[in-house]
Amino acid sequence: MSEPSRGLQISRRGWLLAGLLAPLFPARGSNTTPILTYDGDSLHISSFGIHFLRGNSLVRLKDGATVEYVATVGLYRDQFASLIRRSERHFFVSYDIWGTGDAYAVSTDEHPQRHGSNLSKSATETWCLEKVVISTTGLARDQQFWLQLELRTVPPKISSIIQKGGVHVDLLEVLTPGPDERQIFRTTEPARLEDMKKSGGRQG
Repeated sequence: MSEPSRGLQISRRGWLLAGLLAPLFPARGSNTTPILTYDGDSLHISSFGIHFLRGNSLVRLKDGATVEYVATVGLYRDQFASLIRRSERHFFVSYDIWGTGDAYAVSTDEHPQRHGSNLSKSATETWCLEKVVISTTGLARDQQFWLQLELRTVPPKISSIIQKGGVHVDLLEVLTPGPDERQIFRTTEPARLEDMKKSGGRQG
């Protein structure tokens, strides 16, 4: 095996520990049950009680990094035994240096992109979750389903960390997201479209 470059000082022990420890950080569950609204075509998730700007990712934001968050919504049969469909959205959050006080900026991966700026932490979380929807097309109105929302961050890439001239990299920090980096929120009871009151717009 070729030696690592002089600028990237990673020991053999670091590689070994990274490989051993990476699987030891499972997704973190939550006692918060998602609040769903239905607009006749899609399901929306209220941001009430759901907080994902926290822990290591929040530290990275305040250190000036842009953090990519991935929100994945899945509809399931039989208490999460079989997937009906899923939807995924990506958000890019950064500390808003032009904002007032403790403010954040956020954008989507859509074309064209959608942007929010000078947002508080809770407003940023709400802004993101308002964009998270999953279509109900083809879902029978009397069919029972369960919903799961997973929020996770994308670990920083080594290529984006190494700068010209080299820099020491803590490989464990780069390759193993902390336990706060992935959260799962699940409905605790089955839902049916026919039991859900249609909303004329966003609620919550």
